[in-house]
Amino acid sequence: MLKKRYLFLVLTALVPFSFILTQCYTSTSADPRGEIYVGSESCKKCHSDVYNSFLHTAHFQTSQLANIHNIRGSFAKDSNTFEFGMGQRIVMEKRKDSLYQVGYINGKETEAEPFDVAIGNGKAQTYMYWKGKMLYELPVSYFAAIHNWANSPGYLPDHMNFGRPILRRCLECHSSYVKEAPLQAGDFGFEKSTLIYGIDCERCHGPAANHVNYHTDNPDDKKAKYIATYASLSRTQKMDACAVCHSGNKNIPQRSSFEFEMGDTLLKDRTQPRVTPGSNMPDVHGNQYDLLIASKCYTMSKMDCGNCHNPHVSLSQSMATYAQKCMSCHSEANHNFCKLAPQMGNAIKTYCIDCHMPNKASNVIRLESAQSKMKVPYMVRSHYIGIYPEETKKILDFVKGKKGA
Repeated sequence: MLKKRYLFLVLTALVPFSFILTQCYTSTSADPRGEIYVGSESCKKCHSDVYNSFLHTAHFQTSQLANIHNIRGSFAKDSNTFEFGMGQRIVMEKRKDSLYQVGYINGKETEAEPFDVAIGNGKAQTYMYWKGKMLYELPVSYFAAIHNWANSPGYLPDHMNFGRPILRRCLECHSSYVKEAPLQAGDFGFEKSTLIYGIDCERCHGPAANHVNYHTDNPDDKKAKYIATYASLSRTQKMDACAVCHSGNKNIPQRSSFEFEMGDTLLKDRTQPRVTPGSNMPDVHGNQYDLLIASKCYTMSKMDCGNCHNPHVSLSQSMATYAQKCMSCHSEANHNFCKLAPQMGNAIKTYCIDCHMPNKASNVIRLESAQSKMKVPYMVRSHYIGIYPEETKKILDFVKGKKGA
């Protein structure tokens, strides 16, 4: 009798527990990351403003299924060709319903590969094509600085080639997920159907099935449950969340970045670089984290990436917008205002960034213009906040010129 009673009590206790598990883990998602993921569309119901704004950001658009509407370069006959020299050229062509980069040597077609994936939508845009389970980079990219086609990163500007393979690390920063094909005899690459384009909500906030299920059942509870929020993180966790993709490739991670979730700490050793302008500066491309943490503004404050960047909004490129962020800390009241303010006048409200975080040429990305074959520097905003005398002189000369005009 006692055994039956004990069994009844155990079963009674398990009923609500099983209900909780059902509520937490039930998901109709076909997300390739697993059942605890539900996709960004699920966020739209409760966070429509943030969701709609995020669709227009560089993060969300960092990879897309390529089509005529999002490929930024021209297919018009007078501007759709990149000349490599020695009779080699790539022509951007529309054939029936598909877009191709077509290679010619002395006028004879040698290879034609489709625009399958578009990577990036800001300073530049490069493209990939599928061949079986492998992804390869197309040899010609679009660069906003010259409003034209140029050689793709990793490719020589004087030799036509379609064979640069795309490795997982590229997709770890330019997509939210892709599953690698099972390693078999000579079989490797990616499962094409699992590629999740862009950086989506769950790439940063973590799996949301529990969060969605809970708040769907409890709409009056406004405190976020079962989800990582930026405000709840420590400074280190906030910086690591960005460093996953914005800390360069010099360190080899011990696990895939796809496994990193907001709130984790990076599984690789980090030492603060001793950076001085002109010496051992990390390259400006992709090294925002290392450059920032070496800056006095960072070491002498509690700032993090979120002080200047809102990843949910496509920020204006107006330098005045960012200058206002500088002056929220640097002011006459705080006795740390710019010493050149008297010479700058009202221009001080505009040029903080150009003086202290100037655009610098990348040493790892080099390009040549399709038209002039002239070498064009790939400029990226340095995140080492410092004093750059040559940049200061440029700004002062410009301001003086404007005053004298």
